[in-house]
Amino acid sequence: MPYFYPYIDSTYILVLIGALLSLAASGVVKTTFSKYSKVRSLSGMTGAQAAERILHSAGIYDVTVMHVSGNLTDHYDPRSKTLKLSDSVYSQTSVAAIGVAAHECGHAIQHDKGYIPLTLRSALVPVANIGSAISWPLIIVGVVLSWFQPLITLGIILFSFAVIFQLVTLPVEFNASARAVRILNDTGILYGEEVTHTKKVLSAAALTYVAAAAASILQLLRLVILFGGRNRD
Repeated sequence: MPYFYPYIDSTYILVLIGALLSLAASGVVKTTFSKYSKVRSLSGMTGAQAAERILHSAGIYDVTVMHVSGNLTDHYDPRSKTLKLSDSVYSQTSVAAIGVAAHECGHAIQHDKGYIPLTLRSALVPVANIGSAISWPLIIVGVVLSWFQPLITLGIILFSFAVIFQLVTLPVEFNASARAVRILNDTGILYGEEVTHTKKVLSAAALTYVAAAAASILQLLRLVILFGGRNRD
């Protein structure tokens, strides 16, 4: 097994790269959102009002728009058909707030239209959560049991489901943002340069999902390097 220093596994560099990517993406989205949250939309609509208008324009009347505490904790819950908007979006009139609200509406529209990647992602949630929770314990137990490879391999396979979930998330998020921009432009909720500003906010947000997928892939690669097909030393 390669080492940079005694007792320090050199594959930690993969974890470090993933962490740096995630931190960088988080910094970009926070900076971009902060910048455009200071730009008031010409329509004067709040994020909640924009969400209601977008949903109704798409013929969706059974989704409830709600306020949820926190900053950028916005999400759409397909189980309860609720669109939850955070403090920085729900009652704010900025182009950033409206863009984020529209993005979450994009998920509601995906759900209404039976968008296949969203359906697949929802189906993967339970197994991805299980994989994330028990993959490392299985691997560690396998190593303790005189390097019991079947148990180690099972742990790696379970972790791979979490990676697949992250990969499936990418088209879901990109499509929701594309729908958001198109709807905002078509409905006239935002005008001209405002749409461009919103694109920048949503593009920055997309980086967080790309970084999360990259970090998961790097972690899976590390597991394969360390434990995949390896015999006891």
